[in-house]
Amino acid sequence: MKPQIIEGNIHSDQRGDLRYNNAFDATEVKRIYIIENKDTSLIRGWQGHKIEQRWFSALAGNFEIKLIKIDDWQNPSQELKPYVFLLDSNNLKVLHIPAGYVSSIKALDDNSKLLVMADYKIGEIQDEYRYDINHFKN
Repeated sequence: MKPQIIEGNIHSDQRGDLRYNNAFDATEVKRIYIIENKDTSLIRGWQGHKIEQRWFSALAGNFEIKLIKIDDWQNPSQELKPYVFLLDSNNLKVLHIPAGYVSSIKALDDNSKLLVMADYKIGEIQDEYRYDINHFKN
């Protein structure tokens, strides 16, 4: 399965804005948290999950999200190519990250906030993998 964007939308009228995503099914979500990078020079990566899937949505600002499908969890190839996604807070767009991917997260604006949703609770499984930010050449 490949990562995909689930499109959100916005409705504006005299009362203000309503951001929504009627296509996103949150049935599998068991845990949520928010990531705020210290500044726009920081890149959080590479971290991911062999079993767990996640969903990202920008609540404030803009993010560049890179995802890599891992070929060997013990020794992944350095030549793997990333999928690159831009998430903004203009609508409630959701990026689905299937199991088997690692991510890098870069805020493009100060004070950006990224909502992260996961299908496992903390401690429910042992499924966290981390690689040096410079491991992948692309």
